[in-house]
Amino acid sequence: MRTLTYSINVMLDGCIDHREGRPDAEVHQLATEALEQADGLLLGRVTYELMEQAWRPPASDAFPDWMQPFARTIHKIPKYVASTTLESVDWNAELLGGDVREAVLELKSRPGGPLRLGGSTFATDVVGWGLVDEYEFTVYPWVAGHGPYLLAGLPHPLDLTPTARHALASGAVATTYRPCAPRTTTGA
Repeated sequence: MRTLTYSINVMLDGCIDHREGRPDAEVHQLATEALEQADGLLLGRVTYELMEQAWRPPASDAFPDWMQPFARTIHKIPKYVASTTLESVDWNAELLGGDVREAVLELKSRPGGPLRLGGSTFATDVVGWGLVDEYEFTVYPWVAGHGPYLLAGLPHPLDLTPTARHALASGAVATTYRPCAPRTTTGA
């Protein structure tokens, strides 16, 4: 079965608002390398539309040279979009319809390499279903003071074990985690 990695940037207070990010060449290089190793990107409708608006040419052509490798990589990677409101997608994308949980399971069972998951609300659903194999959180050393927040509304606790850590020159820290065994409760 293909692995699914949830990757997102987060501030110290848990904010994941993409407008609060302070992109730099190092972060973009790490993100580009990660996407180059993946066979697909799984997104909800809102994140797909935001990414398409920002990264699809000709919009991405206006970005600085150090952002262009990421722009080219995200443009060409297959995208799988979970939406109950969109009737069609393009930008090298496939719409996941019907029971979205089953669609994600089917996608993971297809032959191929690893998949990546981005976004907020839909990503929280996928995490809640227990379908994420690995987490990559890049934590920035500032506080946004507002949401949206990382995994807000997750239906259960999530225990993670760090497996890799990379300190960035900006002060951000990119950490990779694997889920621990599910918690068990004991009766009194």
